[in-house]
Amino acid sequence: MTAIRDSPVVLDRREGPYGEVVLRRHGGLLQIIANGCFLMDTSDGRSERLLVDAALGALDGRERPELLIGGLGVGFSLAHAAANPRWGAITVVERERAVVDWHLDGPLSGISDRALADPRTRIAETDLLDHVNETCATYDALCLDIDNGPGWTVTEGNDGLYSEAGLAGCARVLRPGGVLAVWSARPSPEFEGTLRNAGFQRVRTEEIPVARGVPDVVHLAVRPG
Repeated sequence: MTAIRDSPVVLDRREGPYGEVVLRRHGGLLQIIANGCFLMDTSDGRSERLLVDAALGALDGRERPELLIGGLGVGFSLAHAAANPRWGAITVVERERAVVDWHLDGPLSGISDRALADPRTRIAETDLLDHVNETCATYDALCLDIDNGPGWTVTEGNDGLYSEAGLAGCARVLRPGGVLAVWSARPSPEFEGTLRNAGFQRVRTEEIPVARGVPDVVHLAVRPG
């Protein structure tokens, strides 16, 4: 009986333009799986909170900075940002309609409902790389939590986001002195080099301790003033 009770239960499964996305419940946790790759669950949220806080802490004290979040996920980053009155407008880019639906009227709404009702919040349903290449908007901070890291992407097309050209696009939508924060499941010295080659300064990595294995990290970089 224990094995049956602990088996994951699929709540929704959809085929989108970038492959299959699945929302499932495993015990008390909700999990998002993309193309068979585990992305995230509702177990903690510490990494997502640190991602947002690290970006804010790296800014130069400007008032009401505007935030762009790459990836809605389970909603921890958005919820944490919206809970902080220091942030101004908050835009979340999410390319999977299924994920948006799970937050609007699905099982993940309990995490994000207050944030989505916040007048500062806007959801842009598009690919992040398309957004940074096409938008006329600029932001003070950009938090990326789309893949498991620069070297562990969900789809092959995401590789371009972490290339020099993709990061240059990220820099383009940042205001002078703006901060790029990138979550990763493992440290990547090579990615730090790519950030510098893309023109970012003050590149550094903050570790997030985990129970077992190598720490998660947040890569931080600043667009020159």
